[in-house]
Amino acid sequence: MNYSPAPSRNRHRAAFTLIEVAIASVILAVALFAILQICSVCLKGTRLLTRNHVDATSLAAQLSLTNRVEEGTDSGTFGEDYPGYSWVRNISEYTTNGLYQVEFQVLGQTRDGREDRSEMTILLYRPDAVRRVGR
Repeated sequence: MNYSPAPSRNRHRAAFTLIEVAIASVILAVALFAILQICSVCLKGTRLLTRNHVDATSLAAQLSLTNRVEEGTDSGTFGEDYPGYSWVRNISEYTTNGLYQVEFQVLGQTRDGREDRSEMTILLYRPDAVRRVGR
C-alpha cells in the first residue's frame, strides 16, 4: 500500500500574496520611521538638557534669600561652576518706601563659541530702608 498524501486543493492559500507582503512592508516601514523619529527627538532634548545655560534667576534667588539690598553696582564670576560666565548687578532705589530695583546681567560664551546673555530686572522690598519723609 502506498500512503501518499492526497493533493490539497487549498495548498495555494497557505502562502501570502504579493499584496499582503507589500502592505505588511509599508506598515513596518511606517512603524520604524516613527520609532526613529521619537529617538531623534529624545536625543535632541537630552542635548539641550546637558548644555550649560546660566541665567540671572540664580542671582535673584541668592539676593532675595540674603535680603542684603544696598544701592550700587556689584559684579563677579560663577567660579568653577560655570567657567567663562560673569555677572553684573545694579541696585537702585525705586521709591522712597523701601522698594529697590535690581538689574542683573549675565554674560558668557557657550561651548560652541556663541555669546550667551541673560538680563533680568526685579523689585525687592527692604522694610528697614523706609525713609521718614518730613522729619
